[in-house]
Amino acid sequence: MPAGPTLAVVAREAGVSVPTASKVVNGREDVAPETRRRVTEALDRLGYVRRPRFDTARTQGLVDLVVHSLESPWVSAVLHGVEAAAHEAGLEVVVSAGPTRTRGGRPERGWLDKLTARGSSGVLFNLAELSPSQYARLDHQRIPYVLIDPAHEPPAGVVSVGAANWQGGVSAAEHLLGLGHRRIAVIAGHRRTLCGSARVAGYRSALASAGVRHRAGYVRHAGFDEATARLRMHELLDLPEPPTAVFVCSDRMALGVYQALAERELRVPDDMSVVGFDDLPEARWAAPALTTVRQPLGEMAATALRLLVRMMHGERPEGTRTELSTCLVRRASTAGPPGRRPTD
Repeated sequence: MPAGPTLAVVAREAGVSVPTASKVVNGREDVAPETRRRVTEALDRLGYVRRPRFDTARTQGLVDLVVHSLESPWVSAVLHGVEAAAHEAGLEVVVSAGPTRTRGGRPERGWLDKLTARGSSGVLFNLAELSPSQYARLDHQRIPYVLIDPAHEPPAGVVSVGAANWQGGVSAAEHLLGLGHRRIAVIAGHRRTLCGSARVAGYRSALASAGVRHRAGYVRHAGFDEATARLRMHELLDLPEPPTAVFVCSDRMALGVYQALAERELRVPDDMSVVGFDDLPEARWAAPALTTVRQPLGEMAATALRLLVRMMHGERPEGTRTELSTCLVRRASTAGPPGRRPTD
């Protein structure tokens, strides 16, 4: 059987140096997009066969989990779910945070190089987002990957696992409506994220179904930041007709809301009912304990790992998006509106 073209032949065909062609073959990021395109086309045109980069016997039991931060309680729940599912599957997990940012605010180059150099059999991403070039690199390297709760709509065909955020927003608003509230505000996360927009849409849908007028001034955005949520709660309290209840789209932001209410000498739930989202440990520790919408973080992570294992064995999930159910957890932070306490 005749040998295929050498890398030198490919480099000559693409009009680049052999080291540059090697960078493209090995998935390095430090290659201009146009140069990468020329080399890739030459590789395909000449039928260059890429040699396996890794010793599969050494790496077949290894998967990567890449998270946006190692200090978040949210990530702790994700890690617990991944580790439990990986143990069942006989896999080892490498956890890393990436990408970090340079002083100019751009993602640090090279983090994906390090990830691919490890030779993992697959990758789970719990990041805010991946760039188009990063998606392209993963596909080029033929590395199976699954996104856990992606912030934005991923490209077509990318497998992801998330929570039923719209239904969670409905549950939160319906709970407050059922207690008799009609002036219900929402402090949301980022405007354009999948989870943030879905939770607000669910809240609006529940109000509409109950015949309650939606007030534009009752919708505030805090970017999932505790300090900003505190400011947004002060803004709501300064309205001519402030709300009697607030749906806060993360438990972390709800803590900021608690702080703002304390600064105004208002009590939860006597003066303001509060519902959070996530059911992190902080929800139980808050005083009073926070009524919240539980999203199954550990189960989401475990489901993503199981999907990844199937992809590592050459299978393809039937659908690209898997959503797991949310549920309302009632605690002490909600009651009827002031002056309308239930008698039971």
